[in-house]
Amino acid sequence: MIEPGTRAPEFALADQDGNEVTLASLRGETLVLVFYPLDFSPVCTDQLNVYQEILPELERARARLYGVSVDSAFAHKAFQRELGISIPLLADFHPKGDVARRFGVFNAERGVSRRALVMIDPEGIVRWSHISPSPLQIPGANLIFDALEQAAAA
Repeated sequence: MIEPGTRAPEFALADQDGNEVTLASLRGETLVLVFYPLDFSPVCTDQLNVYQEILPELERARARLYGVSVDSAFAHKAFQRELGISIPLLADFHPKGDVARRFGVFNAERGVSRRALVMIDPEGIVRWSHISPSPLQIPGANLIFDALEQAAAA
């Protein structure tokens, strides 16, 4: 997994609406990338619903959250609509898992991303990262807020 202090790898991924989102276009903001295995799986559904609830708090902390999985932009749009969430979802679809690989969170055996969180500062440096010990374990929102608090204190 990518280590804090490392420059985040550049990426260009389609969001759920087919718009290209690049790391370069997000510079100047604190980002939280939520890598998750698949749209429509029960644990991923629960995870994104939890994070949807904390979006206003994240915005107040001046952080933007993006979900990233190997699903297509079309699947992301359907998933977003089904859940009623506004979290932008980025498609690490082709080449499959390329961004997850560069962040060190791709599970090649299963062909999906591991469940992980990566916080990137406004200059593009990874400030914090977390990988779940199990695909069934959702990283709690408290981990994100603790990381934001530590980054603000540094």
